[in-house]
Amino acid sequence: MSTRRPAAASRNRGDPSSSGPNPDARRVAAAAAAARRSGRGDHGPLRVMAVSARTLLLLGIASVSLLSVAFVAYNGGWWQAESESEGSAALRRMARSVTPLDAPRMMDLPQFQGDHKESLYWGTYRPNVYLGVRARTPLSIIAGLMWVGVKNGQYFLRHVCQDSDELSKYGWEDHNGRDYGRQELTDHGLQLTTSFLKDKGEGSGYGGDWAVRLDAKNEGSSSSEAQESTTHLFFYIADEEGKSITMGSNEPASSGPVLLASGSHEDIGDWELHLRSEDNLEIHRAGFQSINMHNLSDLVQHAVATNAMQTGNLNLPDLTEDSSNIMIYQVSIKLPAKIDIVFLSGASSKRPMIAERVNRLTGPMLSTCLESKRKDFEERYDQIFNVNKKIVSKELSVGRVALSSLLGGIGYFYGQSKIALPKTFSQKNGDKYIPYWPAALYTAVPSRSFFPRGFLWDEGFHQLVIWRWDAHISMDIIGHWLDLINADGWIPREQILGAEALSKVPEEFVLQYPSNGNPPTLFLALRDLASGIHAHQFSGEEAEKISTFLERAYVRLNSWFQWFNSTQSGKYEGTFFWHGRDNMATRELNPKTLTSGLDDYPRASHPNDEERHVDLRSWMLLASNCMRSIAEFLKMDTSLEKDYYNMSNQLSDFGTLNKMHLDNKTGAYFDYGNHTEKVRLRWHELKDKDGMRRELLRETLQPPQLQLVPHVGYVSLFPFMMGAIPPESWVLEKQLDLISDRSILWTDYGLRSLSRTSSMYMKRNTEHDAPYWRGAIWINMNYMILSALHHYSHEDGPYMGRAGELYDELRSNLIRNIVRNYQETGFFWENYDQTNKGKGKGARSFTGWTSLVVLIMSESYPTLHR
Repeated sequence: MSTRRPAAASRNRGDPSSSGPNPDARRVAAAAAAARRSGRGDHGPLRVMAVSARTLLLLGIASVSLLSVAFVAYNGGWWQAESESEGSAALRRMARSVTPLDAPRMMDLPQFQGDHKESLYWGTYRPNVYLGVRARTPLSIIAGLMWVGVKNGQYFLRHVCQDSDELSKYGWEDHNGRDYGRQELTDHGLQLTTSFLKDKGEGSGYGGDWAVRLDAKNEGSSSSEAQESTTHLFFYIADEEGKSITMGSNEPASSGPVLLASGSHEDIGDWELHLRSEDNLEIHRAGFQSINMHNLSDLVQHAVATNAMQTGNLNLPDLTEDSSNIMIYQVSIKLPAKIDIVFLSGASSKRPMIAERVNRLTGPMLSTCLESKRKDFEERYDQIFNVNKKIVSKELSVGRVALSSLLGGIGYFYGQSKIALPKTFSQKNGDKYIPYWPAALYTAVPSRSFFPRGFLWDEGFHQLVIWRWDAHISMDIIGHWLDLINADGWIPREQILGAEALSKVPEEFVLQYPSNGNPPTLFLALRDLASGIHAHQFSGEEAEKISTFLERAYVRLNSWFQWFNSTQSGKYEGTFFWHGRDNMATRELNPKTLTSGLDDYPRASHPNDEERHVDLRSWMLLASNCMRSIAEFLKMDTSLEKDYYNMSNQLSDFGTLNKMHLDNKTGAYFDYGNHTEKVRLRWHELKDKDGMRRELLRETLQPPQLQLVPHVGYVSLFPFMMGAIPPESWVLEKQLDLISDRSILWTDYGLRSLSRTSSMYMKRNTEHDAPYWRGAIWINMNYMILSALHHYSHEDGPYMGRAGELYDELRSNLIRNIVRNYQETGFFWENYDQTNKGKGKGARSFTGWTSLVVLIMSESYPTLHR
């Protein structure tokens, strides 16, 4: 098997059945130690502080009250800075950057307590693994699945979602976001169907019980050789608090339900894990004591490998360490086979009905429940999205998978972001960061394999889908994000919370910079929720909860808005630009604007404070309109409401917009800044201490000057996306020309991100950075453009008919291409290749904003245009 990531040093362990050591106990302990010492990760070295999760919690409670003391310790040598005066001001800013906003927390609202909180306690909230269950609590009981895959005669352990496993398919076919999901995985001939079901029945403890069904078979094979081969599945259960778990019975599964393990947890009381199968199974076990849950693959891999070398059997060693809080069960089967695993909460021996509860969640009764949930899911999907008359039948199932993949990718994370220190500062131990306060985040993720964590600008697009399916889940997610706002009104744009999330992130992307923003896309969903009440889209109870939510959120949203208005403002009133671009870049053809979400989309060649970014101006228009709408809805007659009214009017002024950003010749909206088109990357011979080396560096062949930045692409259409162009304006006609021109943006698969006429079209930004937003087709931006076309096709004006024609054709192209790629590859993709017949590229299993195809199918669009 392949090796995994390094982890914490080992501890001495003994045989749990004896007070003295024995060779077998030493063998399993040595295997665990080897896993911790020498394992290597799927995605690079681990970067985790050596501190327990419990300690993290205790430190978090005291962090805010001790913050000022910690920073005063600067004078005692905790911090190093170039000068004391510089240090004093910087320390005050740093203190605020890791201090929570002084406002009532969103998650303290009564609507997020009680039945709502309990109903969402358990879930498939570990999106980075192929199947992972946990509770929405910082220190949870966690469970998950591994298996041994075979490729080219070699064995590989599957656990963490990663493209290198080369699964031909994995993802949720059904998932309702609450208590049911069904996933299909295909791994080189092995077909696994994993089903998840929750049940709150008589006798259940807090959060209820849950079951996992594992249905394994050979993909399209009935050969005797395939049926005779043995498949090895591993199911584990672990306690993040470190509490010991009791190993269950060694009885064979064929004699009925088998008690695998039992334990206790503060939230749910006593619990039990049972297994039931009608097939012949061989079960082996191993127990480990560790608080490091991010390297469970290592423990299994090294234990099996060590045992195989010593016994010749590819099995766990049937041994446990003292006080094991991780129990792993190897279930060896002949295909086909079906295994049901049941977790019972509140399983005290004083409570009767254990056998009845196990029976209800296994065997035929589980089959009946799963089928009923599947039908309920499909009926609800049809009712909410009403797509039957809008798309063909083969597209209907793909839409359901897109929604399920988004909902099944919702995760729960807990930890501390790492906030970058100013360049002249470092901690005494050399660290260049300080920790945010410990916080929870319940969020959807863009991709389970590449990006299994929260991204701020992605989340607004995710919520456009999720609120239509379940407004309560959507508000819960948005509320978690808003509770991350600091004293300055800033939200870290990428949430890397906990060791599992950290293990998937390259080191250079871990630190978050409190001067850098991200598009405030949450306002897309918030505007919809507010507008939905006006349009009577919600029941009375739902409308009341949304109103309460918006009222509580207003203070936090105002702080967030004011952060943008103060830190991302331009040199002149009403102008904005994304801060954080590198004005000293020598290796980039065009300095990236990561904060915009559009990464390498070309901006002014030489960044300075004269820049004006039309996309950020458009986001500020959306945000001010949303704040104004919420204030009007809540009947807030305050000076703040008047400020938003005035700012909304100012940013809506069409003449000012055109004066700042419009190119009259093309009808495109452009950024403004210090720019020259005469730049290039050229190889240079450089001398260093090791001799000569070649490096690709930027050359400027003509001095830059202040001007519009003449690159037609998504940015050029932002005012159009926001409905800021009057329907009778000649500019609208020009925008439609840009959209429909095949030499500029139009393709048969969607609109490309950058015009073919641009000097930056499909150009690499550095030696190692391939073009990203320089031509590829992105679904979130296509959705926004499609939304605008839909809007203008219903607005009286001379271009109404043409907008409608383009809308119909673009919608058809997008649906057809996404569906075709899914049917051919089994995946949704990060973006689509405009040069290669719309083929999916980038991250595969990108189930974040590509799930907007559901809304494209149902013709559901955000309420932007007022």
